[in-house]
This record gives sequence, structure tokens and C-alpha cells, in this order.
Amino acid sequence: MSGEANTGKALTVTIDGASYARIPIRTRVVMPGDDLDVFVREHAADQVRSGDILFVTEKIVAITQGRSFPVSEIQPRRLAVFLSKYVTRTPYGIGLGMPETMEMALRECGTIRILFAAGVSAVTKLFGRKGDFYRVAGDRARAIDGPTAHTIPPYNEAVVLGPERPREVSARLRSLLGGVCDVAVVDINDLGGNILGSTLDKAGEHRLRAILRDNPLGQGHESTPLGIVRAV
Repeated sequence: MSGEANTGKALTVTIDGASYARIPIRTRVVMPGDDLDVFVREHAADQVRSGDILFVTEKIVAITQGRSFPVSEIQPRRLAVFLSKYVTRTPYGIGLGMPETMEMALRECGTIRILFAAGVSAVTKLFGRKGDFYRVAGDRARAIDGPTAHTIPPYNEAVVLGPERPREVSARLRSLLGGVCDVAVVDINDLGGNILGSTLDKAGEHRLRAILRDNPLGQGHESTPLGIVRAV
């Protein structure tokens, strides 16, 4: 069923002279062990129309792939504790600013890459440049989600990694829905976002990123991990 938009965000946006509805789909909370195909069929199959784009948050894809880990079960090494102290936290996500998320970044990306990213970032920050850590560490580091105040339980006590093979997931879900719509796996927050994988071409992904730039569905207690973009 349709949910509510992120507080203060309009459900319709105009991009390059064309208007698009951003339709939230409220769902139950996805749990480890859930089947993504069953979940999407349950909540979206009767909602999508021909020409729509179904966008799926990267978090539920990752959770159904078994990539969610309780914080209590992560034992950060000393290096993770040290590096996490130098990560800037934002109101929209803890990122790698806690030892447990940094530990998972070291496991996901490799110690050498994370150390190199930290070194580059330390140098470029001296010149007022920001964001180089994640540019060097890559999407796998950027996609790691830690617990925050607005995170729905039980993920307020968990670290969730980025999804695996998001382009393949998108293609599979498009086929599951009868090919009537395109599908995109997205990582969107109030600071912007990325299209991790989709059935769109590059121009389509660029347009979708612009349509979702203001994070219309939120990523917390709105409980809307699926949404539809529809031309109006």
C-alpha cells in the first residue's frame, strides 16, 4: 500500500520540463531470511504500471542477502577504533564513524585500500577538499550503514553492508514483475544518492538520480523501502 513521503517533501517533482510522481510503498519490516522476490511481489506487483520505475532501497536488498550483522557480534580491531575517530558524522548517518562500521569496511574493502583512502583524505582535507575518503575507498565502503536514532528496529543495533550484484537483482525483479517496469536499486539519503544498479541506460539513471535527489521517501520510520516513479 502507499505510504507517506519524507516530511516536507513533495510527491511530485519537475525535471527538465517533465513531471514525475514519487509514490511511496509502505511495507512491513524486512527481516534476515526474507526472500526479496516474495517481498517485492507481495508489495509492488499490484502497484506498478507500464512505463513505471520501481526503486528498491539498497538496505532491504542487502538484508535479504544476509549482509546485516548485529553490532554486538562485531569485534573491531584497534585499527578500526583508531580510524573511526577521524570520520565526520552527519545527522543522516553514522557512516564509518564508529569502530564497528569501520571494522566492516576493513573486511569489505581490504586494509590496504582503507588505509590508502584515509591517507589521501588526510592530505586533501588540509586543502579544504572533502569526500576523498569515500571516493578512494569506493562504493562498498560508502554503502555501509550503521545504527542511528531514526533506524527501524532491529537495525538500530546492526551494521548493514551494501548489496551484492545490484544490477543482476534489478534485472531479476524486472522479469519477476513481467517486464512492465524498469527497476533500480538505490542508495538515497538527505545528502544525495547513487543508483547502484538498474535496468535503465545511463541517461535514465542520471534522470532517476535527479528525480530522487531530495530523498522523497526518507530512510527511517517512514517504512517505505520501495517506491515508484511515474511520469504524470
